[in-house]
Amino acid sequence: MITLKALRDNPEEIVAKLKIKNFDAKPIVDKVLELDAMRRSFQQESDALLAEQKKKAAEIGALMKQGLKDAAEAAKAEVAALKTRSSELLAKGEQAAKDLEAQLVLLPNTPYKLVPPGKGAEDNIVVKMGGPEEVKLPKGALPHWELAKKYDIIDFDLGVKITGAGFPVYKGKGARLQRALINFFLDRNTAAGYQETEPPVVVNAASGFGTGQLPDKEAQMYYVGLDDFYLVPTAEVPVTNIFRDVILENSQLPQKLTAYTPCFRREAGSYGKDVRGLNRLHQFDKVEIVRIEKPENSYAALDEMIAHVESLVNALGLKYRILRLCGGDMSFTSAITYDFELWSAAQGRWLEISSVSNFETYQANRLHCRYRDENGKLQLAHTLNGSSLALPRVVAALLEDNQTEDGIIIPEVLRPYTGFDKID
Repeated sequence: MITLKALRDNPEEIVAKLKIKNFDAKPIVDKVLELDAMRRSFQQESDALLAEQKKKAAEIGALMKQGLKDAAEAAKAEVAALKTRSSELLAKGEQAAKDLEAQLVLLPNTPYKLVPPGKGAEDNIVVKMGGPEEVKLPKGALPHWELAKKYDIIDFDLGVKITGAGFPVYKGKGARLQRALINFFLDRNTAAGYQETEPPVVVNAASGFGTGQLPDKEAQMYYVGLDDFYLVPTAEVPVTNIFRDVILENSQLPQKLTAYTPCFRREAGSYGKDVRGLNRLHQFDKVEIVRIEKPENSYAALDEMIAHVESLVNALGLKYRILRLCGGDMSFTSAITYDFELWSAAQGRWLEISSVSNFETYQANRLHCRYRDENGKLQLAHTLNGSSLALPRVVAALLEDNQTEDGIIIPEVLRPYTGFDKID
């Protein structure tokens, strides 16, 4: 959430920055400033009335000592009227504060200076390409959903029977490959200094609000109505909320955590190759990295996270590219985002497998995640996270790009985890 101080100090700058996200912020900013002025006016008047009450209360005692009972009673009536008016002003101030908060949460995060303008994915900037220059496929190469059926490693129809579309069943070597990737990613993350964490996969509304999923993305989340819980769309939500309402000491930063969770998203799908097989699921596995940083260090941390995710993709030997997202393709909460995509030669398209983002103080302000700086002053921290990695499209690319006439070759780095070097 954008801080109220930032809006007071630079309203025009914030409106201009949010235009890069194709968001017209002026009506909301104007309303926030109007409500803020009202709230402060109510508070100032209430404070003045409180001072007047104290003055009158002192006068009542003096009048009583002088035997001026009628004057004392009149003063008491004045105090009662002042209290009534003060209560009314406090109630109006509280309502103005609530209305102000309701407007503030409608504003997305302001984009960082490197974010390019643009309306959608076609305006994103490719900042790097990597992996093999060309992926050579055998004659009659198949997309991953047909490979899954051929080798009996993922059953999409069985998932439909048990739950519905978007909930596949992994079998045999397919299940082993899933577990191998999770363990490989976690091991690489912990070796890079991230503390492994196993969080809950259901969260309360306060957690969803803290990281910005609520109220913006409630339609995309699975809701457990009886208990007022949400299934996590990403481990970012529970892990980042570890630091909700927490004050960290200067020496405790940075905080670096990693977690594996199943993830649940209600994303509406359509028919066709773009959403077929593992391309879009309602339940999938993902390993996440989260960092809490001092503001002056957060962009160096972002570069470090990007390099780390790139090392994972390189280790798997897959062709990839890194994109800097334009304003129109960024999330509501992000200040800057870099996406990783893998090339699927069998499908002839790029598949997104990671987003690495810096949220600056936006989430921290909602979370009340602060730290005590070297001068002992409380400051909002910066929060960052990244997929390292989301499994479905990694599996899709691994199956498709490593297929041969004799089976699917497992990347060498995964063999200690799978216990086999080929799916056949």
